[in-house]
Amino acid sequence: MLGLLLLDKPKDITSFGAVAKTKKLTGEKRVGHTGTLDPMATGVLPILIGRATVLSQYLIEADKSYNATIKLGIATDSCDITGNVISQSDVNCKDNDIECVLRQFLGRQMQTPPMFSAIKQNGVRMYELARRGEVVDIPAREIEVFSLDKKSCLNEQNEFVIECTVSKGTYIRSLCRDIGEILGCGATLTSLRRTKTAGFDISQCVSLDDLTPQNVSDYILPCDKVVDYLPQIFVSEKQSTRFTNGGQLSLDRIKYLDFTHNGIYRVYFGEKFLGLGRADKKDNILKIECLVDRRV
Repeated sequence: MLGLLLLDKPKDITSFGAVAKTKKLTGEKRVGHTGTLDPMATGVLPILIGRATVLSQYLIEADKSYNATIKLGIATDSCDITGNVISQSDVNCKDNDIECVLRQFLGRQMQTPPMFSAIKQNGVRMYELARRGEVVDIPAREIEVFSLDKKSCLNEQNEFVIECTVSKGTYIRSLCRDIGEILGCGATLTSLRRTKTAGFDISQCVSLDDLTPQNVSDYILPCDKVVDYLPQIFVSEKQSTRFTNGGQLSLDRIKYLDFTHNGIYRVYFGEKFLGLGRADKKDNILKIECLVDRRV
């Protein structure tokens, strides 16, 4: 099998676990996810199957949207409700206070990831260090919050819901933690649902429980859907053979397109998606970026 499976990841399963189940369903060994979701999180998890796995970087880089529930008055070591409580405080803020604080998080900023994360420190995952009780300095990274809205009022459990769109590398758990710190009462994440990534919406996803070995192929999309935001070019049969054998192509000999800039293009022979090529105007060649249809 070859293509893209848009999965609505269920709660209490790791992204790796979702991949393992997909391998069993498809019988394909080469399966990979893009954009890890924590076990407590649900929602859009794109899974690439077969040779489509070479396109993973083009999904990982994408912006993402979430609905998240934040609980005030409590802070945990993992920045979500599954962690150990490290502090508790009275909650004296109102909805207007929350809205004012949320506005402060719009735009580019530096964010410190949570200690319980998959980031590596000297080759070791942060969560492994955290489980050992080791405390290390975690470098902040630049992220961007494009939108951040409060979708529900503060309830009797001191919880409210936000809707946000953020850049790659943004931790919603860290965002919740930082919101709680500014409000002065602490906060932790109690639920998280990814609603969009790379242009794919939760409405396009299928539940893992609904998949069987018999019907899974019905839900696998063509792998070029991963990169359909890129411009496309069409090559001749001879050019397609050269390209899929690892050869570069002359830009002058590719018809029907004026290469006005350097950039990545989807390469097709007829309706067949061959892979991605990068135009190099200086050397006047189309270099191979990655191959989906590979002859060698």
